[in-house]
Amino acid sequence: MTRQELAKAIYDAAYITGEFKLRSGITSNEYFDKYQFESIPSILNQIGKHFLNILPEGFDILAGLEMGGIPIATSISLLTDKIQILVRKTAKDYGTCKFAEGPNISGKKLLIVEDVVTSGGQIIKSIAELREAGAIITQAICVIDREQGGKEALLNHGIELIPLFTMSELKASK
Repeated sequence: MTRQELAKAIYDAAYITGEFKLRSGITSNEYFDKYQFESIPSILNQIGKHFLNILPEGFDILAGLEMGGIPIATSISLLTDKIQILVRKTAKDYGTCKFAEGPNISGKKLLIVEDVVTSGGQIIKSIAELREAGAIITQAICVIDREQGGKEALLNHGIELIPLFTMSELKASK
């Protein structure tokens, strides 16, 4: 599948209109229902394959953010054989009480994996906790950058955002 074909497949599977409150608190009349494209194996596999063309070098561990970043990180992990961690929004209050499941991250360079970025708020929150645990984080990848300030907000926290697609690209693919 070409990049353009993947953009169209994501758009066709996930683009909906209506009134939606985004995590950032913004109300939008258009939305990419990420679970629609993440639940289709052929699209998820192609997303992982296309990320291979833009993955930065030099990271130790993929860090998939709950919930949408986890299937993306898993897809990339399966294709690259890179270890991943699964990052919760909040630490669980039972068992190991971890917010990041998987291997020890202290001193490791993590690549944050997210599905859709609007304001970057969840990434910023997660990197603060991961850095507190000793992780080194300078980059994040996402499937869709909604182009609503997330890339700039992340730069203010020392994070380069590398999107597979921008919202403009996906909308142009229809």
